[in-house]
Amino acid sequence: MVDPTPFLDALARAGLRLTAPRRALAQLIADQAGHFSAADLVAESQARSLGIGRATIFRTLDALSGLGVVERIDLPSGEHAYVGCAPTHHHHVVCSRCGRTAQIDDAGLRTVVREVAQRTGYRVDEHKLELFGLCPACLPAAPFPLQRPA
Repeated sequence: MVDPTPFLDALARAGLRLTAPRRALAQLIADQAGHFSAADLVAESQARSLGIGRATIFRTLDALSGLGVVERIDLPSGEHAYVGCAPTHHHHVVCSRCGRTAQIDDAGLRTVVREVAQRTGYRVDEHKLELFGLCPACLPAAPFPLQRPA
């Protein structure tokens, strides 16, 4: 179980009330081992009989995304999911098998972004990188040679 405090603190700083459903949702998000969808949270809330409304889940996810403590990621399947994260500039490495995510710093990308800006003439205001592969826990079970997940 992970501490839900960063999510609750972000909501409080934004002037949002820390209602019982928002507190329960913050804990639900903190409990996620990897990426998750809003539908995952709805299903888990119902399974645990937490009484969190669907609209509350979607609105709170939007608020937490806007506050930078939850980030939406686009999966290779075309679907999107969310991950809890620090509100600093970063990127994600996502396990294609189990969904576990790791947050990484800029890892030298600022240099690449400057080069892209020079070559294209664009002013790059933002960038986001999501890397997909297998985490250390899933790697030993991977077939060799590594095959691309379906």
